[in-house]
Amino acid sequence: MDTERFRRILLDERQRVTSTIEHLHEANSGSLEDETEEETYDNHLADSATATLNREIDYTLEENSEHVLDGINDALERIEDGTFGTCARCGKQIAEERLEAIPYATRCIDCQRLAERG
Repeated sequence: MDTERFRRILLDERQRVTSTIEHLHEANSGSLEDETEEETYDNHLADSATATLNREIDYTLEENSEHVLDGINDALERIEDGTFGTCARCGKQIAEERLEAIPYATRCIDCQRLAERG
């Protein structure tokens, strides 16, 4: 397995995810009240609800991005310690096709399916 290629992929992905998190922080730097406040007294409940929904979506995207960033950083550590591409559950090699799709995957596809079933 070409771990150097995966290192480059992970570093590029880390930069992209970090930029996304920074953008979400900037987009939500003000308070929700500031965002929904208008100069007139004609505030509609629907406008406030839309702003709240949009903010919640952004928070969810940010939280997911942080989880992905953690996974990327963990994968880079696995490259350093020589365990990258090894399933954390069964110890078998993770298929390269799976790592192409999700380079920070910690389980082979069979173990991932088992984990998702509960």
